[in-house]
Amino acid sequence: MKRPDRWFPHPWLSLSLLIGWLLLMNSVSFGNVLMGAVLGCLIPWLTHVFWPASPYRLRVLPLLLFVARVVTDIVLANLQVARLILGSRRALRPAFVNYPLSLERDFSISVLASTISLTPGTVSADISADRKWLLIHGLDVGDEAALIEQIRRRYEEPIREIFECSTP
Repeated sequence: MKRPDRWFPHPWLSLSLLIGWLLLMNSVSFGNVLMGAVLGCLIPWLTHVFWPASPYRLRVLPLLLFVARVVTDIVLANLQVARLILGSRRALRPAFVNYPLSLERDFSISVLASTISLTPGTVSADISADRKWLLIHGLDVGDEAALIEQIRRRYEEPIREIFECSTP
């Protein structure tokens, strides 16, 4: 069995388990905090071999800015999709777009694909076997090149900066 490099291989998971345990127990007694801390330490330590390699360096400020950008984009995209759906169906221009990936790590690609799917009007449909292309379906795609550039600028570049995972 491979031993973890440190006692807390996934500190955010440990903290989440502790908070989750306290919320489930609906009490912040000493016994519940102790049990939550034990579970928060033990579960990640026992399951670390099943987890993909996490990014070692995480930049918090760019992450917060990225989350704010994604939330803003979700709200605006909801309004745009509502306008499109309530309008004429002939105005819709659905299309599949092959998006060239410059990210290399699976974790970063997953974050990008999830971000695209969270934004209404677009969904990540598939990824190529060589991890170089992401198939995206858009509800209203007027210009494929503009969509590709928008995704690269708004999502892929910040993800690379946050996780420092790939070279451009």
